[in-house]
Amino acid sequence: MRIDHLDFVAKAASTLTESDGIRSGSSIVLEHVSRALGAQIGFTALRGREGDLAEIVSSRGLGAADFRRLEERIVKSSLWRILGMSSPLVIDDLAMEPVLSFMAYGAAVRKLTAVPIVLHNETVGLVAVGFAIGSTVAEEPVIKLLKAISALLAQTIRVERVVSEEGQKLIEEVTYLKQELREKYDFGHLIGNSSPMRQVYDQVTQVAKLNAPVLLRGERGTGKEWIANAIHYNSLRSKRPFIKVNCAALPESLVESELFGHEPGVFAGASQRKKGRFELADGGTLFLDEIGDLPNRTQAKVLRVIQEREFERLGGSETIRSNVRLITATNRDLEGDIVTGAFRDDLFYRLNVFTIFLPPLRERKSDILLLAEHFLSKYERQHKKAVKRISTPAIDMLTAYHFPGNVRELENAIERAVIVCDSNVIHGHHLPPTLQTAEVSGTETRMTLASAVEAFEGDLIQDTLKSTRGNIAKAAIMLDSTERILGYKIRKYRIDPKRFRR
Repeated sequence: MRIDHLDFVAKAASTLTESDGIRSGSSIVLEHVSRALGAQIGFTALRGREGDLAEIVSSRGLGAADFRRLEERIVKSSLWRILGMSSPLVIDDLAMEPVLSFMAYGAAVRKLTAVPIVLHNETVGLVAVGFAIGSTVAEEPVIKLLKAISALLAQTIRVERVVSEEGQKLIEEVTYLKQELREKYDFGHLIGNSSPMRQVYDQVTQVAKLNAPVLLRGERGTGKEWIANAIHYNSLRSKRPFIKVNCAALPESLVESELFGHEPGVFAGASQRKKGRFELADGGTLFLDEIGDLPNRTQAKVLRVIQEREFERLGGSETIRSNVRLITATNRDLEGDIVTGAFRDDLFYRLNVFTIFLPPLRERKSDILLLAEHFLSKYERQHKKAVKRISTPAIDMLTAYHFPGNVRELENAIERAVIVCDSNVIHGHHLPPTLQTAEVSGTETRMTLASAVEAFEGDLIQDTLKSTRGNIAKAAIMLDSTERILGYKIRKYRIDPKRFRR
C-alpha cells in the first residue's frame, strides 16, 4: 500500500493541533494510521512519572478485556524494553511472546511494530500497530510513518505538560495570594485598642460569617474598604470573588453597564457582550463604595437585585440569577439624602440591615501611635530604609493633630516621613508641614532662627531622655555634654524627666 507520507503527516499535525490533548488527538491519528497501513490494532502507551506503570491513552481494535490486559501487562513484556533502547522494535510472532500472546488469539494479531516517543532525549512512551496473520505489509514504510507520528505525539505531550505545569503554577499562585489576603485581612491585624475600635471589631466578628448585607458608614479615610475586605476574607465566601466598585468614580451614563453588564449593540462602542459586576461577583461578595452617589434610576435596579436576586443585562431580555453578598459604604448623610429625595428610602432600609460606624481618627487618639508604628514598619521595608522609631516630639505632634483625612492622611504622613528621613529616627521636621505648623488652626507665628534652634534642641533632649528613661546623667553622656548644662537646658525648655521614667 502506497502512502503519501508528507500529506498524511500534515493532516496528523493539523489533527493534533486542533485536539484537546494527547488522548483525543492520538485516538484520531491512530485511527487514520491503522486504516492507512491496514493494521488490525493500534495503541499509544505512555509511561508514568515513576516509570513502572503504563497508561494506554488511545487504542484501536482492542476489546475492553484485551485493553485492560494490555495496560496491566505491557510493562512486563519485551515491548517495554523499547523505553531503554529508544529505537523501533518489531515482534514477528506475538504468539511466542508470553505476556502479550493474548492479542494473537483474541485480536488475531501476529506481527507488532512499535516506535518510541522521545521527548528531550527521554523515551516517554510508544506508538504501536499490529497486523493480522498473513499480512504482507513491508516493515520499512510502517516504521518510517510511525516515527513521524511519534515525533508529532512528542510535541503534543510537550505542549500539554507545559500547559499543565503553567496551570499548576497559576493555581499555586492564586492559592498563595488568597491565603496572603486572608492573612492580611485577618481580624488579628485590625489595629487599635480604643473603645470605638473594639466595638467595630466585635461587630465585624459577628457579621462576617453571615450573608446579611452590611452598611459601612464613616468619614473618608477611616478604613471602610479595609473592613469590607476583612468581612469577605473571614466569611464563608472567602474562596469566591470579591468585586469592588467605587460608585462615585463611574459616569452616570456607564454605571448601569458596569453593574449589570450589557449586550452587544446596546450603545455606541458596545461591540460585544459584557458581564457586569453583579455577575462577576456571583457566589462571592460585591462591595459598593460610595453607594450614596448612585443615580436614582440605578438605585431602583440595585433594590430589585437585593429583593428578587435577579437582573437583566442592559439591552438584554435574559433574566440572570444573582447569588451575591452585598457590602456597601458611604460617608454621606443618607438620612438627609432621603429627605431631599437624593436617596431611596426603600433601598436604605434594605442596606441598613447591619450598620457599622467607623470612628474618625480624632475620636481614637490612643490608636494613633499604634497605627503610626504599623505604617513605619510597612514603609521602612517598602522603601528599604533603616528607620526604626519615631521621636517623642514627633509623636506629640501626631497626637495633637486632628487629621481631617483620618487614617489615610496619617499613613501618607508616615510614608513621607520615612522617605525624607536621613537617620534612623523620625523627628518632627520630617513630618508634613501641616503637622509642623499651626497653619490649619489659624494661629501661625513667624519662627526666628533662634526659636528654630531652640525647638530642635528641645526635641533632641526629649528624644535622648526617652532613650535613657529619664536618666539625666546618661543623657548628658549621649549628647556629649555635662549634667549641669543639660539640667539648665531641661529647666529652660520646661521638660519633665520624670515623664520618661514610666
